[in-house]
Amino acid sequence: MADTKKGSLIIIGGAEDKQTDKTILKKVLALSGGEKASVVLVTTATASPKEAGQQYVRLFKTLGAAHVEAVYIADRPAADDEKILQTLESASCIFFVGGDQLRITSILGGTKVHHAVHAAYQSGKVIAGTSAGASMMSEVMVVEGKDEEAPRKCTLKMAPGMALLDGVIIDQHFNQRGRIGRLLAAVAQNPNILGIGIDEDTAMVVNPELEFFVEGSGVVTVVDGRYINYTNISEQHPDDPLAITNVKIHILPKGYGFNLSNKVEIIKE
Repeated sequence: MADTKKGSLIIIGGAEDKQTDKTILKKVLALSGGEKASVVLVTTATASPKEAGQQYVRLFKTLGAAHVEAVYIADRPAADDEKILQTLESASCIFFVGGDQLRITSILGGTKVHHAVHAAYQSGKVIAGTSAGASMMSEVMVVEGKDEEAPRKCTLKMAPGMALLDGVIIDQHFNQRGRIGRLLAAVAQNPNILGIGIDEDTAMVVNPELEFFVEGSGVVTVVDGRYINYTNISEQHPDDPLAITNVKIHILPKGYGFNLSNKVEIIKE
């Protein structure tokens, strides 16, 4: 696909403002074509697909999108359905709602829908996701871990993501649920990739040059483990506290950014 270009990823930490300024949802719409936008909502992650679909359809229509439609892909056969594929191909934005990220990957992983989402991104379209829809963006995703505790050696559960963004692990509802410990544990297990924690009502907007800039009211935390010089990470005694030294951490609020290619921060001017 040498003649294609990457689009934008809008990765939201969950609980984005839906009542007042709707800053993040407005950003999604603006990058998707504004009033000409065609937004397709994928509700696979949630246990309440009808309600979630209706909520986001109403929101994006209120913001002025030309077309908004929700698709519920409940099982793997549906993820190869030609009608659903045509709907996705017609979208300028594919938006994954929150819920359980394992539902997204276990139902969509390796299917025609999975390939269609990658093709949409490579052709310049917007792929957005909130909460579980954020975690699934990375090649490795956090599935389960202990919140609001000191990091432990090996209590974290991870699984393959949808691999839209290589070289990162993404966690969401980050500071609100005290997840720095589990992100440090994830990076200790995978020091070659960046750990990224996204607060609620906060998004990282990744451009085709693989730079991201922060939108919303919270911060994005970047944990760089390339310079770790010691860790006691091990499957033995998994509940023991984690030791880890020489970790580099960036805290980035709105307007600040980060280059994912060369791993350098971008300072707001």
